[in-house]
Amino acid sequence: MSSKYKLLLIALVSSVMVFSAPAQEIYRLDLETSILLARQKSIRMQTLQQSLNAASFNLKAAISSNRTHVNLNLTLPQYTETVKQWEDSTGISFYPVRQNQLASSLTISQPLPTDGSLYISAGGQSYTDYFANDRNTQLSSSIGLRQPIEAFFGINNNRMNYRQAKLNYEMTMKQLKREELNLVYDISQAYFTLLQSQERMNIARLSLEKQKEACTIAQSKFAAGLIREVESLQMEVDLSASVNSYDMAKVEFSSQVRSFKQNLGISLKDSIAVSSELSIRPVYVDVEKAVDLAMNNRPELRENAIRIEMQEMAIKRQRAQGMPSGNILLNYNFIGVGKDPRTLSMGGTFDQTWQNLTSRPGSFGVGLTASVPIVDWGENRARVQSAIATLKQDQLQMEDNKITIERDIRTQVDGLQSSLRRVQMLEKSLVVAEKSFDISRQRYANGEIDSQSMALERARLNDAYNTRLDAYITYKLLLSDLMRKTFYDFEKDKPVQ
Repeated sequence: MSSKYKLLLIALVSSVMVFSAPAQEIYRLDLETSILLARQKSIRMQTLQQSLNAASFNLKAAISSNRTHVNLNLTLPQYTETVKQWEDSTGISFYPVRQNQLASSLTISQPLPTDGSLYISAGGQSYTDYFANDRNTQLSSSIGLRQPIEAFFGINNNRMNYRQAKLNYEMTMKQLKREELNLVYDISQAYFTLLQSQERMNIARLSLEKQKEACTIAQSKFAAGLIREVESLQMEVDLSASVNSYDMAKVEFSSQVRSFKQNLGISLKDSIAVSSELSIRPVYVDVEKAVDLAMNNRPELRENAIRIEMQEMAIKRQRAQGMPSGNILLNYNFIGVGKDPRTLSMGGTFDQTWQNLTSRPGSFGVGLTASVPIVDWGENRARVQSAIATLKQDQLQMEDNKITIERDIRTQVDGLQSSLRRVQMLEKSLVVAEKSFDISRQRYANGEIDSQSMALERARLNDAYNTRLDAYITYKLLLSDLMRKTFYDFEKDKPVQ
């Protein structure tokens, strides 16, 4: 591109600012600033961030579920008036109930790596019976163990729940990063579309200025009797067409500005100033490096791996449904009880209950509960096979994704290099078109060519401007697209953070 054209476009770009009255805020934007602003204000990114927060809290809950829990239960108080039924060999009778209950208990439980739990509990309760006019009290303390037997040969739910929460968090992180790069590409596309519209407006303005100059020359030549009136009138028609083209370009630019504001998440009343240098810095991409980066960084592949691992856990869970299940229960406790007249103070009642607890020997319990599937007519086996089929489907999908990604990256790099060569070729064509137009303008002023030939040269120059602009936009978008597909910025030669 000639230095004259570069300086003209830079001046036009730097001076173009779109104002909306009344303006609330002015944004001076390049591509990086636009992307940063969109990350901060985009509703899509805010929604994804909330999804990541939810996954983070779920992971924190899974970690906390394996830590010691302390629970305090209180009944302060519970008053009851009702009629209850009593049935024995003499028949059925009813008796009134009017009582008040006070109770509290403290339980400390610790989940175990074996999927069981160890607990220590202590508490006391008091029942005041207003009809019998007495008070019943109880103090107790116990230590116990609960251990699911399926954890030894089936699944460990605590460990599996933690692993699933961790995988969900990682998957959400990958999705957020992928959507962030999609946002970068979308904003880049919107930015370059806006820039393209702005440059088309500048090209239309430049064409209008050239047409005004040609029209002035034509009027002077007509006044001097050097050309026919129809040729002068044709120049005026061409000028009107250039004015109309410029007006349409301004309308299109204003529309793109509003769309860009919406993409950034800023108010339509705010003002933006877009400035960019249209120079090309060649970027040569090693296709093998690009493929390796995509294979290592693409979140789709990691998501496939996560889905495969989660499906393997689902198979284990389903298989466990067809295995024996149950619990091993162990406990050792101390219990003290007391019954005293209601007239006795509550403190005295609990003193006697405590004495009963210390004098009564401890008691223990042990038990094994089990549930053994006998006949299910193949239901669980069918569910397991269905889960295995889903796992195989996920594995095949992962292999297909690898092939698709490699094919896509190789095609993308080929297209990028071809686009770069096209831009470089059009740069040279533009220089030739500018020189050709300058020569034609001088020839027209000298009367060597007519207005039709001059119009053709002007159209050829405009086509050269627009074709080069389109090739530049295509090249920049291909680079942005390759960045989101490899998580690597080849322009800056560094990974995407």
